[in-house]
Amino acid sequence: MGCIASTPKDAGGNRRRPASIGELSVYVPGFRIPKPVDFSQALGDQLSKNLVERLSALRTRIVVMAGQEAPTVTRTRRRSATQHGGSTLADLHQALEDYLPVLLGLVKDGSQLQHNIQFVWVNQEDEAEETSMSNAWYEVLSVLHLMAVLSLSQANLLLLPRTSADGYQPKVSEESRRASVDIFLKAAGYLDCAVRHVLPHLPAALRRDLPVDLAEGVLRALCLQALGQTVDIQLGMAIDSAKATLAVKRRLACEMVKYWQQAQDNIMNLPLANGWGEKHRLFIKWKYVEARAGAYYYHGLILDEGNTEKSHGMAVAALQAADEYFKESKRSCEAFNSATPTSRNPPLWGTMKFLSEKIPRDTSSKVRINRDLYSHEKIMETAPTLPDFALALKPDDYQLPVVDPSWNDENNRGPPAANANHLRAEGS
Repeated sequence: MGCIASTPKDAGGNRRRPASIGELSVYVPGFRIPKPVDFSQALGDQLSKNLVERLSALRTRIVVMAGQEAPTVTRTRRRSATQHGGSTLADLHQALEDYLPVLLGLVKDGSQLQHNIQFVWVNQEDEAEETSMSNAWYEVLSVLHLMAVLSLSQANLLLLPRTSADGYQPKVSEESRRASVDIFLKAAGYLDCAVRHVLPHLPAALRRDLPVDLAEGVLRALCLQALGQTVDIQLGMAIDSAKATLAVKRRLACEMVKYWQQAQDNIMNLPLANGWGEKHRLFIKWKYVEARAGAYYYHGLILDEGNTEKSHGMAVAALQAADEYFKESKRSCEAFNSATPTSRNPPLWGTMKFLSEKIPRDTSSKVRINRDLYSHEKIMETAPTLPDFALALKPDDYQLPVVDPSWNDENNRGPPAANANHLRAEGS
Protein backbone atom coordinates (compact mmCIF):
# COMPACT_ATOMS: atom_id res chain seq x y z
CA MET A 1 0.00 0.00 0.00
CA GLY A 2 3.01 2.28 -0.21
CA CYS A 3 5.96 2.37 2.14
CA ILE A 4 7.23 5.38 4.02
CA ALA A 5 10.66 6.63 4.96
CA SER A 6 11.38 9.68 7.08
CA THR A 7 14.79 11.20 7.59
CA PRO A 8 15.52 12.81 10.99
CA LYS A 9 16.17 16.53 10.90
CA ASP A 10 19.82 16.12 11.83
CA ALA A 11 20.57 13.75 8.96
CA GLY A 12 20.84 16.23 6.16
CA GLY A 13 21.04 19.85 5.15
CA ASN A 14 18.20 20.22 2.69
CA ARG A 15 15.80 22.15 4.89
CA ARG A 16 15.66 25.89 4.31
CA ARG A 17 16.18 27.81 7.55
CA PRO A 18 16.40 31.56 6.91
CA ALA A 19 17.23 33.57 10.02
CA SER A 20 14.82 36.34 9.06
CA ILE A 21 11.95 36.58 6.58
CA GLY A 22 11.28 40.31 6.67
CA GLU A 23 7.84 41.87 6.69
CA LEU A 24 4.78 39.64 6.81
CA SER A 25 1.10 40.43 6.37
CA VAL A 26 0.30 36.75 5.75
CA TYR A 27 1.88 33.74 7.43
CA VAL A 28 3.43 31.54 4.75
CA PRO A 29 4.67 28.07 5.80
CA GLY A 30 8.15 27.11 4.70
CA PHE A 31 8.21 25.57 1.24
CA ARG A 32 8.11 21.79 1.03
CA ILE A 33 10.58 21.03 -1.76
CA PRO A 34 10.37 17.93 -3.99
CA LYS A 35 13.50 15.88 -4.52
CA PRO A 36 14.29 14.17 -7.85
CA VAL A 37 12.82 10.75 -8.63
CA ASP A 38 13.63 8.34 -11.47
CA PHE A 39 10.44 7.70 -13.42
CA SER A 40 12.20 5.66 -16.11
CA GLN A 41 13.52 3.11 -13.63
CA ALA A 42 10.13 2.73 -11.90
CA LEU A 43 7.84 2.92 -14.94
CA GLY A 44 10.01 2.27 -17.97
CA ASP A 45 8.69 -1.28 -18.46
CA GLN A 46 5.04 -0.29 -18.01
CA LEU A 47 4.54 3.03 -19.81
CA SER A 48 5.58 4.43 -23.16
CA LYS A 49 8.86 6.27 -23.35
CA ASN A 50 7.07 9.50 -24.31
CA LEU A 51 4.82 9.47 -21.23
CA VAL A 52 7.67 8.58 -18.87
CA GLU A 53 9.77 11.40 -20.32
CA ARG A 54 6.86 13.82 -20.00
CA LEU A 55 6.28 12.95 -16.35
CA SER A 56 9.99 13.29 -15.69
CA ALA A 57 10.30 16.64 -17.47
CA LEU A 58 7.27 18.15 -15.75
CA ARG A 59 8.42 17.12 -12.29
CA THR A 60 12.06 18.06 -12.87
CA ARG A 61 10.91 21.55 -13.81
CA ILE A 62 9.15 21.81 -10.44
CA VAL A 63 12.16 20.42 -8.54
CA VAL A 64 14.46 23.04 -10.10
CA MET A 65 12.05 25.98 -9.75
CA ALA A 66 11.04 25.16 -6.15
CA GLY A 67 14.67 24.72 -5.14
CA GLN A 68 15.55 28.13 -6.58
CA GLU A 69 12.48 29.93 -5.25
CA ALA A 70 12.27 28.49 -1.73
CA PRO A 71 15.26 30.37 -0.22
CA THR A 72 13.86 33.76 -1.32
CA VAL A 73 10.09 33.49 -1.54
CA THR A 74 9.47 34.10 2.15
CA ARG A 75 11.67 37.16 2.24
CA THR A 76 10.00 40.47 1.55
CA ARG A 77 10.30 41.37 -2.09
CA ARG A 78 9.00 44.74 -3.17
CA ARG A 79 9.76 44.28 -6.85
CA SER A 80 6.99 42.99 -9.06
CA ALA A 81 9.12 41.04 -11.54
CA THR A 82 12.15 38.81 -11.54
CA GLN A 83 15.25 39.11 -13.66
CA HIS A 84 13.61 36.75 -16.14
CA GLY A 85 10.46 38.84 -16.34
CA GLY A 86 7.13 37.93 -14.78
CA SER A 87 6.51 36.30 -11.43
CA THR A 88 8.41 33.16 -10.48
CA LEU A 89 5.59 32.38 -8.06
CA ALA A 90 3.14 32.36 -10.96
CA ASP A 91 5.57 30.32 -13.10
CA LEU A 92 5.98 27.67 -10.41
CA HIS A 93 2.23 27.61 -9.84
CA GLN A 94 1.71 27.03 -13.57
CA ALA A 95 4.30 24.25 -13.56
CA LEU A 96 2.34 22.49 -10.79
CA GLU A 97 -0.92 22.90 -12.71
CA ASP A 98 0.74 21.43 -15.83
CA TYR A 99 2.05 18.45 -13.85
CA LEU A 100 -1.11 17.55 -11.95
CA PRO A 101 -3.28 16.18 -14.83
CA VAL A 102 -0.42 13.94 -15.99
CA LEU A 103 0.37 12.82 -12.43
CA LEU A 104 -3.29 11.85 -11.86
CA GLY A 105 -2.94 9.19 -14.52
CA LEU A 106 -0.93 7.17 -11.98
CA VAL A 107 -3.96 6.93 -9.67
CA LYS A 108 -6.69 6.66 -12.31
CA ASP A 109 -9.21 3.89 -11.55
CA GLY A 110 -7.08 2.66 -8.65
CA SER A 111 -4.12 1.84 -10.89
CA GLN A 112 -1.33 -0.11 -9.19
CA LEU A 113 1.13 2.27 -10.85
CA GLN A 114 0.44 4.64 -7.95
CA HIS A 115 2.67 2.44 -5.76
CA ASN A 116 5.63 2.18 -8.16
CA ILE A 117 7.42 5.45 -7.42
CA GLN A 118 9.00 6.60 -4.17
CA PHE A 119 8.12 10.31 -3.97
CA VAL A 120 10.38 12.38 -1.71
CA TRP A 121 9.69 15.85 -0.29
CA VAL A 122 11.64 18.01 2.16
CA ASN A 123 9.50 19.03 5.15
CA GLN A 124 9.49 22.30 7.06
CA GLU A 125 7.18 21.98 10.09
CA ASP A 126 7.91 18.33 10.88
CA GLU A 127 10.76 16.96 12.97
CA ALA A 128 11.75 14.73 10.04
CA GLU A 129 13.99 16.37 7.46
CA GLU A 130 12.14 14.70 4.61
CA THR A 131 9.42 12.14 3.97
CA SER A 132 9.18 9.65 1.11
CA MET A 133 6.18 7.50 0.26
CA SER A 134 5.47 5.00 -2.49
CA ASN A 135 2.03 6.37 -3.15
CA ALA A 136 1.10 8.83 -5.89
CA TRP A 137 -1.72 10.28 -3.75
CA TYR A 138 1.02 11.56 -1.41
CA GLU A 139 2.49 13.36 -4.42
CA VAL A 140 -0.92 14.83 -5.32
CA LEU A 141 -1.35 16.00 -1.72
CA SER A 142 2.11 17.59 -1.73
CA VAL A 143 1.38 19.38 -5.02
CA LEU A 144 -1.90 20.86 -3.72
CA HIS A 145 -0.18 21.97 -0.51
CA LEU A 146 2.55 23.73 -2.49
CA MET A 147 -0.07 25.40 -4.73
CA ALA A 148 -1.77 26.75 -1.60
CA VAL A 149 1.52 27.96 -0.10
CA LEU A 150 2.37 29.75 -3.35
CA SER A 151 -1.02 31.45 -3.25
CA LEU A 152 -0.44 32.60 0.33
CA SER A 153 2.95 33.95 -0.78
CA GLN A 154 1.31 35.92 -3.58
CA ALA A 155 -1.27 37.31 -1.16
CA ASN A 156 1.49 38.37 1.25
CA LEU A 157 3.28 40.32 -1.47
CA LEU A 158 0.03 42.06 -2.45
CA LEU A 159 -0.73 43.03 1.15
CA LEU A 160 2.60 44.63 2.02
CA PRO A 161 1.98 48.41 2.12
CA ARG A 162 3.72 50.44 -0.55
CA THR A 163 4.51 54.13 -0.66
CA SER A 164 1.69 55.79 -2.57
CA ALA A 165 2.14 58.13 -5.50
CA ASP A 166 1.09 61.10 -3.37
CA GLY A 167 3.99 60.43 -1.01
CA TYR A 168 1.81 59.84 2.04
CA GLN A 169 1.98 56.91 4.45
CA PRO A 170 2.45 53.49 2.80
CA LYS A 171 -0.82 51.75 2.06
CA VAL A 172 -2.34 48.75 0.31
CA SER A 173 -4.37 49.68 -2.75
CA GLU A 174 -7.99 48.62 -3.11
CA GLU A 175 -6.98 46.73 -6.26
CA SER A 176 -4.41 44.69 -4.29
CA ARG A 177 -6.91 43.99 -1.53
CA ARG A 178 -9.53 42.72 -3.97
CA ALA A 179 -6.95 40.60 -5.81
CA SER A 180 -5.80 39.10 -2.49
CA VAL A 181 -9.38 38.04 -1.67
CA ASP A 182 -9.52 35.96 -4.86
CA ILE A 183 -6.11 34.44 -4.08
CA PHE A 184 -7.04 33.57 -0.49
CA LEU A 185 -10.21 31.81 -1.65
CA LYS A 186 -8.21 29.84 -4.24
CA ALA A 187 -5.70 28.79 -1.57
CA ALA A 188 -8.56 27.70 0.67
CA GLY A 189 -10.02 25.75 -2.26
CA TYR A 190 -6.80 23.80 -2.83
CA LEU A 191 -6.58 22.92 0.86
CA ASP A 192 -10.25 22.00 1.13
CA CYS A 193 -9.88 19.72 -1.90
CA ALA A 194 -6.80 18.14 -0.31
CA VAL A 195 -8.71 17.34 2.89
CA ARG A 196 -11.94 16.14 1.28
CA HIS A 197 -10.79 14.49 -1.95
CA VAL A 198 -7.13 13.46 -1.56
CA LEU A 199 -6.51 12.46 2.07
CA PRO A 200 -9.31 9.84 1.97
CA HIS A 201 -7.41 7.97 -0.78
CA LEU A 202 -4.43 7.38 1.52
CA PRO A 203 -4.63 4.29 3.76
CA ALA A 204 -5.03 5.06 7.47
CA ALA A 205 -1.49 3.87 8.20
CA LEU A 206 0.01 6.27 5.68
CA ARG A 207 -2.14 9.14 6.89
CA ARG A 208 -0.76 8.62 10.38
CA ASP A 209 2.78 8.73 8.97
CA LEU A 210 2.33 11.93 6.97
CA PRO A 211 4.63 14.78 8.01
CA VAL A 212 2.90 17.32 10.22
CA ASP A 213 3.12 19.80 7.33
CA LEU A 214 0.43 17.69 5.62
CA ALA A 215 -1.52 16.63 8.71
CA GLU A 216 -5.24 17.16 8.33
CA GLY A 217 -5.24 19.66 11.20
CA VAL A 218 -2.55 21.82 9.55
CA LEU A 219 -4.33 21.72 6.18
CA ARG A 220 -7.62 22.72 7.81
CA ALA A 221 -5.91 25.46 9.84
CA LEU A 222 -4.30 26.92 6.71
CA CYS A 223 -7.65 26.81 4.93
CA LEU A 224 -9.36 28.61 7.82
CA GLN A 225 -6.48 31.09 8.00
CA ALA A 226 -7.07 31.99 4.34
CA LEU A 227 -10.77 32.51 5.04
CA GLY A 228 -10.06 34.51 8.20
CA GLN A 229 -7.68 36.82 6.37
CA THR A 230 -10.26 37.25 3.60
CA VAL A 231 -12.83 38.43 6.15
CA ASP A 232 -10.18 40.76 7.58
CA ILE A 233 -9.85 42.35 4.13
CA GLN A 234 -13.64 42.59 3.83
CA LEU A 235 -13.89 44.25 7.25
CA GLY A 236 -11.22 46.77 6.28
CA MET A 237 -13.14 47.63 3.14
CA ALA A 238 -16.36 47.96 5.17
CA ILE A 239 -14.56 50.35 7.53
CA ASP A 240 -13.60 52.46 4.53
CA SER A 241 -17.16 52.45 3.18
CA ALA A 242 -19.60 55.13 4.30
CA LYS A 243 -22.47 52.78 3.50
CA ALA A 244 -21.43 49.92 5.77
CA THR A 245 -23.39 49.89 9.03
CA LEU A 246 -22.10 49.02 12.49
CA ALA A 247 -24.14 45.81 12.29
CA VAL A 248 -22.32 44.77 9.10
CA LYS A 249 -18.93 45.49 10.65
CA ARG A 250 -19.81 43.60 13.84
CA ARG A 251 -20.96 40.58 11.87
CA LEU A 252 -17.73 40.48 9.84
CA ALA A 253 -15.65 40.91 13.00
CA CYS A 254 -17.51 38.10 14.79
CA GLU A 255 -17.21 35.78 11.78
CA MET A 256 -13.48 36.45 11.70
CA VAL A 257 -13.21 35.35 15.35
CA LYS A 258 -14.86 32.02 14.50
CA TYR A 259 -12.51 31.33 11.57
CA TRP A 260 -9.43 31.98 13.72
CA GLN A 261 -10.84 30.03 16.66
CA GLN A 262 -11.44 27.02 14.41
CA ALA A 263 -7.94 27.38 12.97
CA GLN A 264 -6.50 27.36 16.49
CA ASP A 265 -8.61 24.35 17.47
CA ASN A 266 -7.21 22.41 14.49
CA ILE A 267 -3.56 23.18 15.15
CA MET A 268 -3.14 23.54 18.90
CA ASN A 269 -2.52 19.84 19.70
CA LEU A 270 -0.30 18.98 16.73
CA PRO A 271 3.41 18.23 17.30
CA LEU A 272 4.67 21.25 15.38
CA ALA A 273 8.44 21.53 15.58
CA ASN A 274 10.39 24.61 16.58
CA GLY A 275 10.90 27.02 13.72
CA TRP A 276 8.20 27.20 11.06
CA GLY A 277 5.79 25.06 13.04
CA GLU A 278 5.96 27.07 16.25
CA LYS A 279 5.77 30.30 14.26
CA HIS A 280 2.63 28.98 12.55
CA ARG A 281 0.98 28.32 15.91
CA LEU A 282 1.95 31.76 17.23
CA PHE A 283 0.55 33.48 14.13
CA ILE A 284 -2.85 31.86 14.57
CA LYS A 285 -2.89 32.71 18.29
CA TRP A 286 -2.04 36.34 17.51
CA LYS A 287 -4.71 36.70 14.84
CA TYR A 288 -7.34 35.02 17.02
CA VAL A 289 -6.72 37.47 19.87
CA GLU A 290 -6.61 40.40 17.44
CA ALA A 291 -9.93 39.34 15.91
CA ARG A 292 -11.56 39.18 19.35
CA ALA A 293 -10.45 42.75 20.03
CA GLY A 294 -12.25 43.93 16.89
CA ALA A 295 -15.38 41.90 17.56
CA TYR A 296 -15.77 43.17 21.13
CA TYR A 297 -15.17 46.73 19.95
CA TYR A 298 -18.01 46.66 17.44
CA HIS A 299 -20.25 44.70 19.81
CA GLY A 300 -19.62 47.35 22.46
CA LEU A 301 -20.51 50.20 20.10
CA ILE A 302 -23.82 48.55 19.20
CA LEU A 303 -24.66 47.81 22.84
CA ASP A 304 -23.94 51.44 23.67
CA GLU A 305 -26.67 52.48 21.26
CA GLY A 306 -29.21 50.90 23.62
CA ASN A 307 -31.32 53.05 25.93
CA THR A 308 -31.03 51.05 29.14
CA GLU A 309 -28.56 51.05 31.98
CA LYS A 310 -27.99 47.37 31.38
CA SER A 311 -27.04 47.83 27.72
CA HIS A 312 -24.67 50.66 28.60
CA GLY A 313 -23.10 48.53 31.31
CA MET A 314 -22.65 45.67 28.86
CA ALA A 315 -21.15 48.12 26.37
CA VAL A 316 -18.52 49.18 28.89
CA ALA A 317 -17.63 45.55 29.63
CA ALA A 318 -17.37 44.76 25.90
CA LEU A 319 -15.16 47.78 25.22
CA GLN A 320 -12.94 46.95 28.17
CA ALA A 321 -12.59 43.42 26.80
CA ALA A 322 -11.70 44.89 23.39
CA ASP A 323 -8.99 46.99 25.02
CA GLU A 324 -7.58 44.02 26.94
CA TYR A 325 -7.55 41.81 23.85
CA PHE A 326 -5.92 44.62 21.88
CA LYS A 327 -3.11 44.83 24.44
CA GLU A 328 -2.77 41.04 24.43
CA SER A 329 -2.63 41.02 20.62
CA LYS A 330 0.38 43.34 20.71
CA ARG A 331 2.17 40.91 23.03
CA SER A 332 1.18 37.97 20.80
CA CYS A 333 2.44 39.86 17.76
CA GLU A 334 5.82 40.41 19.43
CA ALA A 335 6.04 36.71 20.31
CA PHE A 336 5.28 35.76 16.71
CA ASN A 337 7.82 38.15 15.20
CA SER A 338 10.59 37.15 17.61
CA ALA A 339 10.13 33.42 16.91
CA THR A 340 12.63 31.92 14.47
CA PRO A 341 12.72 32.76 11.61
CA THR A 342 12.24 36.31 12.84
CA SER A 343 9.88 38.67 11.03
CA ARG A 344 8.64 42.25 11.14
CA ASN A 345 5.24 43.91 10.95
CA PRO A 346 4.70 46.12 7.91
CA PRO A 347 3.28 49.62 8.58
CA LEU A 348 -0.24 49.33 9.95
CA TRP A 349 -3.05 49.50 7.42
CA GLY A 350 -6.64 48.40 6.98
CA THR A 351 -8.59 46.99 9.92
CA MET A 352 -5.85 47.13 12.53
CA LYS A 353 -4.72 50.64 11.62
CA PHE A 354 -8.26 51.82 12.32
CA LEU A 355 -8.78 49.73 15.46
CA SER A 356 -5.37 50.56 16.95
CA GLU A 357 -6.47 54.18 17.02
CA LYS A 358 -10.13 53.70 17.94
CA ILE A 359 -10.11 50.95 20.60
CA PRO A 360 -7.96 52.74 23.23
CA ARG A 361 -9.59 56.12 22.64
CA ASP A 362 -13.23 55.00 22.49
CA THR A 363 -12.85 52.58 25.39
CA SER A 364 -11.38 55.27 27.62
CA SER A 365 -14.05 57.80 26.65
CA LYS A 366 -17.12 55.56 26.94
CA VAL A 367 -15.96 53.84 30.13
CA ARG A 368 -15.45 57.22 31.79
CA ILE A 369 -18.85 58.53 30.66
CA ASN A 370 -20.75 55.42 31.72
CA ARG A 371 -18.98 55.11 35.06
CA ASP A 372 -19.96 58.72 35.77
CA LEU A 373 -23.59 57.95 34.89
CA TYR A 374 -24.10 54.60 36.57
CA SER A 375 -23.18 52.97 39.82
CA HIS A 376 -20.48 50.31 39.93
CA GLU A 377 -23.12 47.62 40.28
CA LYS A 378 -24.58 48.52 36.89
CA ILE A 379 -21.28 47.96 35.09
CA MET A 380 -20.65 44.34 34.13
CA GLU A 381 -17.28 43.07 35.23
CA THR A 382 -17.20 40.28 32.63
CA ALA A 383 -17.55 40.72 28.91
CA PRO A 384 -20.90 39.81 27.32
CA THR A 385 -21.02 36.87 24.95
CA LEU A 386 -20.34 37.73 21.33
CA PRO A 387 -23.19 37.14 18.84
CA ASP A 388 -22.94 33.80 17.03
CA PHE A 389 -23.27 34.37 13.28
CA ALA A 390 -23.24 31.60 10.68
CA LEU A 391 -20.05 31.64 8.61
CA ALA A 392 -20.85 32.98 5.15
CA LEU A 393 -17.50 32.60 3.41
CA LYS A 394 -16.55 29.29 1.80
CA PRO A 395 -13.42 28.12 -0.06
CA ASP A 396 -13.44 28.10 -3.85
CA ASP A 397 -14.90 24.86 -5.15
CA TYR A 398 -11.64 23.56 -6.59
CA GLN A 399 -11.85 20.20 -8.35
CA LEU A 400 -8.94 17.98 -9.32
CA PRO A 401 -8.35 18.29 -13.07
CA VAL A 402 -9.28 15.51 -15.47
CA VAL A 403 -6.52 13.06 -16.30
CA ASP A 404 -4.36 14.21 -19.20
CA PRO A 405 -5.51 12.79 -22.59
CA SER A 406 -2.09 11.20 -23.15
CA TRP A 407 -3.17 8.48 -20.70
CA ASN A 408 -6.01 7.50 -23.04
CA ASP A 409 -3.47 6.59 -25.71
CA GLU A 410 -1.50 4.71 -23.06
CA ASN A 411 -4.51 2.64 -22.05
CA ASN A 412 -5.26 1.79 -25.68
CA ARG A 413 -1.77 0.60 -26.49
CA GLY A 414 -1.39 -1.76 -23.49
CA PRO A 415 1.86 -2.49 -21.64
CA PRO A 416 5.05 -2.23 -23.72
CA ALA A 417 6.03 -5.81 -22.91
CA ALA A 418 2.70 -7.11 -24.17
CA ASN A 419 3.05 -5.14 -27.40
CA ALA A 420 6.55 -6.52 -27.99
CA ASN A 421 5.34 -10.13 -27.52
CA HIS A 422 2.44 -9.45 -29.89
CA LEU A 423 4.80 -8.12 -32.57
CA ARG A 424 7.14 -11.14 -32.18
CA ALA A 425 4.15 -13.49 -32.54
CA GLU A 426 3.09 -11.78 -35.74
CA GLY A 427 6.58 -12.10 -37.23
CA SER A 428 6.91 -15.85 -36.54
